[in-house]
Amino acid sequence: MWKYYAILSALFAGATAVLAKLGMKGVSGNLATAIRTTVILFISWSIVLAAGEFKDLKTLTKNSLLFLLFSGIATGLSWIFYFKALETGPVSKVVPIDKLSIAIAILLSVVILKESVDLKTILGAGLIIVGTFVLIR
Repeated sequence: MWKYYAILSALFAGATAVLAKLGMKGVSGNLATAIRTTVILFISWSIVLAAGEFKDLKTLTKNSLLFLLFSGIATGLSWIFYFKALETGPVSKVVPIDKLSIAIAILLSVVILKESVDLKTILGAGLIIVGTFVLIR
């Protein structure tokens, strides 16, 4: 099932860049990020409430909460810089650079989470890096 969610994520992420660029005409990247974040905040809490998961807040450990807060900070900074890049650059160049996050996430998963990767994963990450440079040249 996770593969279907990942494909949907990729489809929506691709649409996000183009929709954001269209919506940013005459709008600062900061304002665009704030509007996008507000929409996501509303949708996320609506899903939590509809699924009856609000009660799970009390099961959060301090460690989980700390890392989720750090993740939120990283997400916020990523979006701010992403929208700044979209504000001034072409989608066809900004998005490939942004997708270097795939190779970075793989590297961090090995270093921090001690996940093992196979040769295919290493080659795939290398191709993403090479492909990014091909696309932005």
